[in-house]
Order: sequence, then structure tokens, then C-alpha cells
Amino acid sequence: MFDENFLKTLQNRFNYSDEQLQMFFENPRNLEVLSKYNELKNTILVLTVVESHGCNSKHNVGDQIYFDGAGNILTSYSPEKICSYALNNALLMIFAANEFIYSGISPTNIQFKRCSCFDVGISCGGMGQITLELSAITQAELKQKHNKADKQTYVEGTGV
Repeated sequence: MFDENFLKTLQNRFNYSDEQLQMFFENPRNLEVLSKYNELKNTILVLTVVESHGCNSKHNVGDQIYFDGAGNILTSYSPEKICSYALNNALLMIFAANEFIYSGISPTNIQFKRCSCFDVGISCGGMGQITLELSAITQAELKQKHNKADKQTYVEGTGV
């Protein structure tokens, strides 16, 4: 089903022993996840700041945070500084989008695509607040937008 090179790449990526690699492939869920490799590899999840007021990290409307299909932040495309409180609720949307991909559903089908950071904003006793909206693009669209054709956004050979 998988060639030897792929198996070695997967084993090295996760630092699996031969026994652990066998356990991995004995779980049908893992085979299903691996079957989504091409979709995961090609999907870029984007969190766009759609509202911002009083943000201590200076996130502005239009700022975008990029994730690969497996949920890893693409730091070379995202703002240099990302507020951890903004990611608190946003990571649930990234997880849901990832699960949609694993289930063969486009992450753009998520119905509730917006969330706010942890801070409640100045009017509710906090400091500031931002709202993020989730979308999805392809790797090609990301590279074209950022003119970084040489950047690798996904680790080849795994898909997990």
C-alpha cells in the first residue's frame, strides 16, 4: 500500500520504533488520515482579523495567521508576533477544520467561522479585543499572494 520510502519518512518524522510503526498501521483511523494526505498538503487555513480594538499585540484588521492542513502555524507567512490569547478560541476552529478535512469535507463548510480572543474588551472590563474569521486557500494561492515560491509550507512525505 505504501512504498518503503514513505514508511521510513513517516517512521523518522514521529521517531517510531518498528513496533510503533506497525501499531500505527494497525489502527484503521490512521489509514483513513493518510488517505487525506493530498488534501492536507494542499490546504492552508487562514485566520483573518476582521475586528480589532485596543489589542495589546497590535493585531489589525486584515492581519492573517496561516496554518498548514495539519494545524501547524506557518510562521514565515504569519505576523511576527501572535497573541496567545487570540489563539485560545481560534484553535478550536483550526481543529474543526482539520477534522473536516479528515472526514472528506471542505473546511469552508464550517458554519460558525468567527471567534474572539480571550480578552473581553474595554467595555466589559478588559483591555482590547479582536475577532478572527476562518477561511481556507490552497498552497498555490498562498505562495502567489506572498510571492514566496521557494518556501515549503508542508513537510513532504507524511500527511499527518
